[in-house]
Amino acid sequence: MQLILFDEKSALRPVAPFSRQLLKWIGNKQRFAHEIVALFPNDIGRYFEPFIGSGAVLATLAPVDALGSDNFLPLIEIWSMLRRDPVTLKAWYAERWHRFKSAKDKVSGYESIKASYNSKPNGADLLFLCRSCYGGVVRFRQSDGYMSTPCGIHDPISPESFSLRVDDWHHRTAGADFVRLHYEQAMDMAKEGDLIYCDPPYSHTQSILYGAQAFDLSNLMRVIDRCKKRGVFVALSIDGTKKSGKTDCKLPIPEGLFEREVFLNCGRSMLRRFQMNGQSLEEELVADRLLLTYQDPSSR
Repeated sequence: MQLILFDEKSALRPVAPFSRQLLKWIGNKQRFAHEIVALFPNDIGRYFEPFIGSGAVLATLAPVDALGSDNFLPLIEIWSMLRRDPVTLKAWYAERWHRFKSAKDKVSGYESIKASYNSKPNGADLLFLCRSCYGGVVRFRQSDGYMSTPCGIHDPISPESFSLRVDDWHHRTAGADFVRLHYEQAMDMAKEGDLIYCDPPYSHTQSILYGAQAFDLSNLMRVIDRCKKRGVFVALSIDGTKKSGKTDCKLPIPEGLFEREVFLNCGRSMLRRFQMNGQSLEEELVADRLLLTYQDPSSR
């Protein structure tokens, strides 16, 4: 497997950065999504993103034909509404923003919306919570899926600012359908020449994600192998190194499954900042690992 470090730019096709995130989410790739997209084949069929999360890579690519999916229903409710009725998505956010602002204090306003979500998980509440919780670290209790993240220290963006982002994202995702599917179902739909970008929960850092506790990386590897044998291109973001490269994340990656390995500099982790209660993260640099089942972005 060929190893490419994150500071090597040769063989990358230029892709313009797109920095206006819609959702805050653990593992959000917004800051370096353009570097990931630059490593995709130049000529692909349909684009699949079976762990849609924040959708940063899909929106940066802006494909003409795509399927974004996830097994987490409240998250898919947000993405589906973006496509079907962006006006309603804006209203979801604005109503909760005004409720938050009219409360006696920001914490009580936030907690009332969080209580509404936890009583009946839904996309409308989750939309506001992910933009107003601490560091965008949307964490869930393993036993019952209870969202437990406290209120963030910064005020969430205004409805006017959010509305502009919705317009931008609605345009950039115009070629995508969003459906609730298990990742295996979605990936089995891909055909020869299609591209799948996988950004699953990370084994070493993201066990607090909704559903991550039951995630089986070995099964994902088997599904990727089936896709590769069908001629589907697969790019997988997965644990790289932590603490300035001092920790090597050992994972069950089958020999010969991937043709290329690239490390991308992620900077400092907001999840670690949350876990360390605001302590210095000078030694907490993270390198994200991108594994490719193909060699060159000009494949085909």
